[in-house]
Amino acid sequence: MDKTIELLMCAPDHFGIRYVINPWMEGNINRAVPETAIEQWQNLARVLGEHAQVHLVRPQAGLPDMVFTANAGLVLGRRVVLSRFLHRERQGEEAHFKRWFAEHGFTVDELPADLPFEGAGDALLQRGKEPWLWAGYGFRSELDSHPLLAERLRLDVVSLRLMDKRFYHLDTCLCPLEDGYLLYYPHAFDARSNQQIEERVPAERRIAVQEPDAVNFACNAVNLGRVLVMNQASLELKERLQSSGFQPIESPMSEFMKAGGGAKCLTLRLTEPAAKKSRARCSTESRVVSLKGHLLDSGLLNHALDVAVEGGGSFRILNFKLGLQRQSTSVAEVKISAPAADVLDKIIGQLIDLGATIDTPKPSQARLVAITQAGVAPDDFYATTIYPTEVCVDGDWVRVQGQRMDAVVVVDTNGNETTAHCRLLRDLKVGERVVVGVDGIRTVRQPEARADRGDLTGKEEFGFMESSVSSERRVELVVEQIAWEWRRIRQRGGKAVVVAGPVVIHTGGAEHLAYLIREGYVQALLGGNAIAVHDIEQALLGTSLGIDLQHGRSVHGGHQHHLRAINLIRRCGKISAAVEQGLLKSGVMYECVRKRVPFALAGSIRDDGPLPDTQMNLVKAQAAYAQLLQGADLILMLSSMLHSIGVGNMTPAGVKLVCVDINPAVVTKLADRGSVESVGVVTDVGLFLSLLEQQLRKLEATTTAA
Repeated sequence: MDKTIELLMCAPDHFGIRYVINPWMEGNINRAVPETAIEQWQNLARVLGEHAQVHLVRPQAGLPDMVFTANAGLVLGRRVVLSRFLHRERQGEEAHFKRWFAEHGFTVDELPADLPFEGAGDALLQRGKEPWLWAGYGFRSELDSHPLLAERLRLDVVSLRLMDKRFYHLDTCLCPLEDGYLLYYPHAFDARSNQQIEERVPAERRIAVQEPDAVNFACNAVNLGRVLVMNQASLELKERLQSSGFQPIESPMSEFMKAGGGAKCLTLRLTEPAAKKSRARCSTESRVVSLKGHLLDSGLLNHALDVAVEGGGSFRILNFKLGLQRQSTSVAEVKISAPAADVLDKIIGQLIDLGATIDTPKPSQARLVAITQAGVAPDDFYATTIYPTEVCVDGDWVRVQGQRMDAVVVVDTNGNETTAHCRLLRDLKVGERVVVGVDGIRTVRQPEARADRGDLTGKEEFGFMESSVSSERRVELVVEQIAWEWRRIRQRGGKAVVVAGPVVIHTGGAEHLAYLIREGYVQALLGGNAIAVHDIEQALLGTSLGIDLQHGRSVHGGHQHHLRAINLIRRCGKISAAVEQGLLKSGVMYECVRKRVPFALAGSIRDDGPLPDTQMNLVKAQAAYAQLLQGADLILMLSSMLHSIGVGNMTPAGVKLVCVDINPAVVTKLADRGSVESVGVVTDVGLFLSLLEQQLRKLEATTTAA
């Protein structure tokens, strides 16, 4: 027996599965067999006792998981950092472990009471000349505990994010071995963590296990020199371990695995030598942000916290002031932590997009970098959103002009005047200064009341416009509200833009869209080659894609009709010429020409023809779209996903978007822009347009009668 290695164990006198705090416990309440558990524990203690000295802590009634002593704390030299259990079911163990350590001469170090850290279950020492600590987070231990571990133990701490809830503790999927070897299950970690492992441990010393071994807790092993005691291992894994100079010993743990534990979970190493030359080092970084608005009822706070966690970070709510009245806003101050600066910057960038501001004594200055290659931004450029954005330059907040999604912010100073504009990547010029990083940036989101949130004029809002998708509400009700508001837009000289796909024609909606244009409801039409081609085909030949829309049946030779329509327009030179020559006498495009409503048709690789009016240069087509969208109050998107997504990216917050499509997935994608001004309607677009025309005619008739 090697007296230099000492372990702490706890007899399973009170072991059992009494609650569920990990996936392994689900369905196993009271299913552990006490006699078998005792036999397995005694066998493990005997095997370990042949290679190390085993100490016992007294088991306590009512604490069935105290048997898993790995979670008692983290020992280094004669110092122990006591665990702070996440689940209240285990928090009672802390006092008993603290007493044992104190009675046996250890210096007990305690973390803040509300900072979860579960000892050697989530913190494992990689031994060597320059040792470091693998520290897990994601399910039990908080990332904020890692800087404290580095500081108090004077160690280099490497944060690893756990992604698979089956491997809720680090020691269930990673085991440092002698001579710098590492036994681990890569799929339990995120990509960044695997990169950290690969950078620190040479390939020849990494022993990656497959899932069958991982779920048998092969990584939850006790390493004693060259001996490795574990629950079970495949023949392949045993051979790999043996070829690396290790002696694997199986010790069945079936009863304890029902509770989510294996051999390593049942032990705590008490003789980890304190590092003599190591220094405190941890890449974890934190920043404090503020959120203001209807944080609870809008779900904004939950969304922000999800962004932090899903981005690989953690959060801590430092202050929260709840708005007490229905119209009152709430304010939250949140500390965001991440395992590295680049991860934190990405999270903070997303939170800024949600309206968060960075808390600093003085406004942080936006970082500006000059463009050195035309059309290419620095790697860490700030990508804009639909929301009004401001950047801090020389202490002043400057509003960004031309707000749109997926652009770069260019800052220009001319004398005493500083301006900022959204600029597409392709339009960047050498010498221009662009904003990089997340400092000195804020998005401006006005707090919205629960009711009367403001219409297109800023006074009232569509009652249904709450960034939602609805196929269950009566379409008639939605149409009534759109018609009422749209009529008001026309009355005050506002601007409405329609983005339409060829389905409008196929479903019989052409006559209704033509009515909207004819009566002055539409100020611009955006689409592709197909909407115009099939509209003209219907106007000339009565078909759309060769289908007689009056009778719903195919016409002999109808597959050629769209080509004949294209050919006629090409002979005339453009659509307006066909109208002027009296060849095109009805339809959507006819009304656009007659009422002088501008339109932009963006081409694609699949287009037949195309029509002379179709812009096949993508860059020019985007510019034409952007120009016609300027000043829009309302955008109606009709069954044209690609064109609608493009329009959505060009449109700033504050513009009302209505997306109509029979496919719920399309509607959801368009409504999920993060804007409260968007709504999706799942219905047939032809039916929608028919109902819209009927409702507008009713409103006109009512006004005339009055």
